[in-house]
Amino acid sequence: MNSLNRRAALAVLATASIAAPPSWAEHGDDPGPVKSLGTVTVTGSRPTSLPSHIPTTIEGVTGKQVEETVNASDAEDALKYLPSLLVRKRYVGDYDHAVLATRASGTGNSARSLVFADGILLSNLLGNGASFTPRWGLVTPEEIDRVDVLYGPFSAAYSGNSVGAVVDYITRMPTQFEAHAKIAGFRQAFDLYRTRDNYSGYQASASVGDRSGAFSWWINANHLDNDAHPITFATKVISTGVVGTAGTPVTGAVFGQNPRNQDQWIIGAGTITSTQQDHAKVKLAYDFTPTLRASYTFGLWRNEAFRGSQPFLFDAAGNPVYSGSVNLDGRQFTVAPTEISQSRADMQHLIHGLSVKSHSKGSWDWEVLASYYDYERDLVRSPTVALPVADTGGAGRIADQKGTGWGSLWLKGVWRPDGMDGVHFVDLGVQFDRQKMRTLVSDTSNWISGSAEKRFSAFQGRTELASAYVQDTMRLGTAWRATLGARVENWQASDGSLSNATSTLAFAEREETRVSPKAAIAYQATPEWVLRASLGRAVRNPTVSELYQGTISTNTIVNNDPNLKPEKSYTSEVTAERDFGNANLRATFFFEDTKDALYSQTNVTVFPNVTSIQNVDHIRTKGLELAWQGNDAFVRGLDLAASFTFADSKILENEKFPASVGKWQPRVPRVRANLLATYRANEQWSGTLGARYSGKQYNTLDNADPNGFAYTGTSKFFVVDARVRFKYDKQWSVALGIDNLNNYEYWNFHPYPQRTFIAELKWDY
Repeated sequence: MNSLNRRAALAVLATASIAAPPSWAEHGDDPGPVKSLGTVTVTGSRPTSLPSHIPTTIEGVTGKQVEETVNASDAEDALKYLPSLLVRKRYVGDYDHAVLATRASGTGNSARSLVFADGILLSNLLGNGASFTPRWGLVTPEEIDRVDVLYGPFSAAYSGNSVGAVVDYITRMPTQFEAHAKIAGFRQAFDLYRTRDNYSGYQASASVGDRSGAFSWWINANHLDNDAHPITFATKVISTGVVGTAGTPVTGAVFGQNPRNQDQWIIGAGTITSTQQDHAKVKLAYDFTPTLRASYTFGLWRNEAFRGSQPFLFDAAGNPVYSGSVNLDGRQFTVAPTEISQSRADMQHLIHGLSVKSHSKGSWDWEVLASYYDYERDLVRSPTVALPVADTGGAGRIADQKGTGWGSLWLKGVWRPDGMDGVHFVDLGVQFDRQKMRTLVSDTSNWISGSAEKRFSAFQGRTELASAYVQDTMRLGTAWRATLGARVENWQASDGSLSNATSTLAFAEREETRVSPKAAIAYQATPEWVLRASLGRAVRNPTVSELYQGTISTNTIVNNDPNLKPEKSYTSEVTAERDFGNANLRATFFFEDTKDALYSQTNVTVFPNVTSIQNVDHIRTKGLELAWQGNDAFVRGLDLAASFTFADSKILENEKFPASVGKWQPRVPRVRANLLATYRANEQWSGTLGARYSGKQYNTLDNADPNGFAYTGTSKFFVVDARVRFKYDKQWSVALGIDNLNNYEYWNFHPYPQRTFIAELKWDY
């Protein structure tokens, strides 16, 4: 079937689904708890928009819980203590590397999860890796009403990128006039290698909203100004130095070992980030009828960042040495001009979201949702000359991503042929997604203030996904519920090209169609016990970045495979859940079998060896997740949440890199555990103690990096956080917190923050 016919078929399905997409009613619109046959427990005034009627694992937390228990400076902090999740947040305001990890996916696999805010996709599916982080900055902690997580690809409503998890932020929409203001400060004492300094910042936010008749509105603004510790380091493996007296004699290098336990010199620190970020959000809603609402969201995120460096090397006269031929302890090394360097970023991103939604709670409900994320301005400037010359200008390059962005059109519905309490609950819909990337790197004579001149390199490309899905959740008597569904996806890649300074080479277009079935079942064994099982196939297609990056050599594209296969995963889980009234215990066994996983690796079967994004033939993960949550647990006023995850994730086949077979999947530790205890002494005072643990893990496919406590290593960690909150009256509250109270030094390629103090003052009306 050609592309036109495929899209015509999808349009036919759209005609059926536009009269039927999911409404608010499908997720329960009641303010109190809702629990039946193992679906999610909903608390708070606005329930999750995830398909909670599907009998599978969903965990959630309300904005009020986050405010009371978490030192939250960024939206991703709301996920900090949820089971099996980890966000690699390197500092407050980390805008380009804060990747979400899930049960069977590490922090290098950003394209294996989906993050939404009010239906708008925040996940950056232009690539897969540390630099393609979700756009967390478009949500502030103060506007979160609740956040929920669907574990695994068990809903047909989401693309194959949901293989790890789907995160859904629901932000505030007022029912009456309300206003809020908050100011927070943070300070970190950082001591590593030759860096001993204090790094501090502040954050200020304000929001106001109201509802008048059929019209409601919400405005939120946030400003962040923060200085962060060094997160990159220039190093030299000692054995690579040339023995002799050549080079400028220098001192000051720090001796250490790299992740492979090779002796090395650490010669400088970099990416010492000073970031100033502004966020603004406007949300408007109008109820045409009691059952039909239209809403519009506009968001703006701006960032100006300077990333500096610190040299460790000094010559005999005490002058810092940034580059050139140096001699360290009788060995000569060459330090390139960009090894101890700096950069500047200037970004302005926009989001638009428009929704028209029916919520009649009748036989049919529907929603039409359109959204777009736009890199209106995205410039990164860096020098090609060494410091200190670069301090005042000099030659450099400008990377410009203007024209990059992604958009989505979602027509979805729900059909209840027997009414709200009937046998069948049918989700169906059609979705169109487009990811577009444009990157132009130009030379400039002044990297600080100069304009773009001659092209140095460029690449571009586009992927599109047209999907149709249907799933039926059925009540089978009083004790059983089952879901059967499938998702059909037509994927296209086009407009791909790669350029150097003098030539441009194009890539061939690609198109594929896949089907992903889904199934789940739940059994209410007793009033207290629920048993559930879920199975889903997910196809994670290659991203623009994975397909179209590389280099040109002798008019040929190298270090690139435009014929990458998509990742294909079968994921399943079996759950037993016990309700104790004021507490809940869940045990989930999970299993994931992935063929053609996408990783950067070296193909050792060809000569010369080629390092690029390649398919890893077979990875299998199996594990156990335990989660406990109790209110007034053991002691009146004590809320306790704890989770433990064991994962055995192994590479079973990898023809191109045999040394990786039998090794652990990168950045997926055997053990993760969280504990969060909150004690309320009275209505005014509360205190929280949290602990997070992650076991040993690796950053390489062949596990040849056993030393995780080094730059580019990935270490175990045990971190304790604390928070005390005092609510003076209905309007005023203050909170004091410490993250990494035990000052644990830990790494995930970069060093995590050390002990950080937080103070907050908040006013609510």
